[in-house]
Amino acid sequence: MNNSDRVFVHQFAKLIGGLAVLTVVLILTALAIYGHEPKETDPNVQAQVDARLAPAGAVYAGNTGRAAMQAAADAATKAAASQVAYGGTTDGKTIFDHLCTSCHTAGVAGAPKVGNKAMWAPRIAEGLDTLIKHATDGYHGPDGNFMPPKGGNPALTDAQVKAAVTWIVDQAK
Repeated sequence: MNNSDRVFVHQFAKLIGGLAVLTVVLILTALAIYGHEPKETDPNVQAQVDARLAPAGAVYAGNTGRAAMQAAADAATKAAASQVAYGGTTDGKTIFDHLCTSCHTAGVAGAPKVGNKAMWAPRIAEGLDTLIKHATDGYHGPDGNFMPPKGGNPALTDAQVKAAVTWIVDQAK
């Protein structure tokens, strides 16, 4: 190996060494910067922990307990009332216009059309109570017709179903 080759190898070794030192310095700098960044947190974690730690029930004792139980019952009654369809109305026409009209106007799934006396006569002959039961519980007819329970709206009360059926039957008399 001649002198110029040794100089080249020596300078090349210095270059490689310098690059290695630069790499180590950059890695250490990146670690230092990353160490000062706040850790990423999931905002749902605290809510999940609170849900796991929440008591499964409550103990009510004395007058305070009676008041708490009454408040809970009132809140449950209010929540149940808000779940009643169409504001709790028992106007058969209103319920029909909101729910029943789509099937009983077009005859969907074999539904008898409102006002069609020929289609309603055999059903009316079975009695109003039977029609209300079919509307409340649902019905699969022998000819393939289908009535979903409560017209497909479980929020209807039995009184609302009865009012709607009575109104529809009155239209076919």
